[in-house]
Amino acid sequence: MQSTNFYQQILGISSPWKVVNVDLDMDAKRVVVRAEVDRKTKWYHPDTKLPASLHKWAERTWRHLDTCQFETLIIANVPSVKYQDGSIEEIAVPWADRYQRYTKLLSQAVIMWLQACGNVSKVAACMRLDWQTVNSIMKEAVERGLIRRENEIIEHVGMDEKSFRRGHVYASILNDLDHNRVWDLVEGRKTGNARELLDTLSEEQQGGVKAVAMDMWAAFESAVNEKLPNADIVHDKFHISAYLNKAVDDVRKNEHRLLMIAGDSTLKNSKYQWLRNFPDLRSQPSFQSLYHSNLETSKAWRLKESFAGFWDYRYIVSAVKFFEDWYKQVNRSRLEPMKKVAKMLQIRFQGLLNYIKHRITNAASEGMNSLVARIIANARGLRSFTMLRIRVLFYLGKLDLSIA
Repeated sequence: MQSTNFYQQILGISSPWKVVNVDLDMDAKRVVVRAEVDRKTKWYHPDTKLPASLHKWAERTWRHLDTCQFETLIIANVPSVKYQDGSIEEIAVPWADRYQRYTKLLSQAVIMWLQACGNVSKVAACMRLDWQTVNSIMKEAVERGLIRRENEIIEHVGMDEKSFRRGHVYASILNDLDHNRVWDLVEGRKTGNARELLDTLSEEQQGGVKAVAMDMWAAFESAVNEKLPNADIVHDKFHISAYLNKAVDDVRKNEHRLLMIAGDSTLKNSKYQWLRNFPDLRSQPSFQSLYHSNLETSKAWRLKESFAGFWDYRYIVSAVKFFEDWYKQVNRSRLEPMKKVAKMLQIRFQGLLNYIKHRITNAASEGMNSLVARIIANARGLRSFTMLRIRVLFYLGKLDLSIA
């Protein structure tokens, strides 16, 4: 009798339900709790409050939290009722959501363990559950969190892409830069995929976006121009830095090849020195010697470093003047890789100027990408985009995942 009262209390069961028996199986290390509902209970439609008739009974089993390291199951005969409109529905039990085979308390515990551990397999092993159950709990938590999201205005977003499977399979990711969270993601990185991603924002939210940080991917630009009428495109300065670094490295490789033909190994093993930033050359004597050599690579590196000053400007007119002077220097340098990047920046110059206005970058998106990579690694690779989306939103979406 005491054990039935104990489980009655911890499960939060109240009339018309009650715990009628608790069976302890020492050999199987299992506790089986049997619950019953009063057979005289009258059922009503939840909305119309019209009476319903009993349709049938079905025995159901739920997995609960372990009791003293013993697997704990709840078993009950659950009624299905027929409403006056002809629809049939199984009655919800107080300890679990309708049609689920695990209790709310178990679901909440799994969510807490996943948030602390970050590894589905380890949580499944520790809680003695199969990974499908853990995945199901995670999926339901994300769906619950998405429903609870408020239609709040988001002024600054970032768009980026992430390869999540071999064979150049990509996901497009939309990040809320104001709240440092992943808003949503879709499979693919074409214009249609980008439109689908932006449609995860409500019409009101789309109208409220002021700026979008992104690289120079044309598909993203096209979708933003179509879906976010009030948003400025801000080309991310870190991606631009990557383009400039690649141009410097291309100059280095071309020059190194010519020097090696002439028997000069000056640039040998210097790749990563040219890709780093050196605000004080005096602290790098080895690089200082390279820099002061009469090298084309030195000219390219100097042009790359000088462009960093563009991001410090606060006034559009001054930024325009700086870029015009820098662009002329690049053209005079006759360094084709640098000229190619400079031309690309000139074509998309408005996206650079928009940084002066909004001061946003995709640094948060890049940080999210590294966390997404960790999620994929913890899962030993994810073949299903659906599961990738669930896990990313579970860990990075800042959703309300709690059990109601």
